[in-house]
Amino acid sequence: MKFYTFAKVLVMSIFSLLYRRKVYGHENVPTEGGVIIAVNHRSNWDVIFAGLASKRQMHFLAKKELFEKNKALTKLVTSLNAFPVTRGVADLRAMKWTISILKDGKVLLLFPEGTRVSKGESVDAKAGIAMFAIRAKVPIVPAAITGEYKLFHKISVHYGKPIYLDEYYDGYNPDDLKLISDGVMKDIRALGEGE
Repeated sequence: MKFYTFAKVLVMSIFSLLYRRKVYGHENVPTEGGVIIAVNHRSNWDVIFAGLASKRQMHFLAKKELFEKNKALTKLVTSLNAFPVTRGVADLRAMKWTISILKDGKVLLLFPEGTRVSKGESVDAKAGIAMFAIRAKVPIVPAAITGEYKLFHKISVHYGKPIYLDEYYDGYNPDDLKLISDGVMKDIRALGEGE
């Protein structure tokens, strides 16, 4: 936890000189309890800027390959609250970790599209984000990162109103999950339309 805070302060100090960072809607993020922050995904930089924007520590899934390159990198990403996930399959270990993190009252960063999406491209949301929120009984906060990742440009993070799914806690079907996830993605895109 101490390393996470140290790394955040260090990176924030550097990035404050390189980018014009703005965060809108902090009041929409619950200050305690489990919550999913659902963000659009355009670049590998998204994880960093989403982490810097949050007042709470974030946890996230990272591709398993990052944990297999060398011990130093494994220790680094693990210290930054990352957990390995095998892409393209139903990774039960990663799913259990995700739900456990949320039930423990922590913040989880997820990209509903499941992959990086180029500007102008539209990709459907994965149903998993809704399933995690319902099983862990936590809200989803949609968030949009806008701006170009170019030196001295403005990068903004916009948090939307939290989405509560209490009505599905007693039961849901695959169509419900798809509908919810699509709605989250729609909210994210609306947040990013202003810039």
